[in-house]
Amino acid sequence: MNPLIKEIDLAGVYLSPMLGYLVVALLITGVLRFGLGRVGAYRWIWHPALFDLSLLLIILTTLVALTM
Repeated sequence: MNPLIKEIDLAGVYLSPMLGYLVVALLITGVLRFGLGRVGAYRWIWHPALFDLSLLLIILTTLVALTM
């Protein structure tokens, strides 16, 4: 297993692999936000914007940790 993360080559433009992780984390966070909104969980959350940011960071960190 190679511990180094390689860049993503997109038509000659090198992108950080964190961009790919971030896109996946945003999609997962969007699905979770939709589900939490449907069940009414945001009525019990003090600051929804901070909660959403924390949720995104937790998911992003989990994705990176699981793929290492």
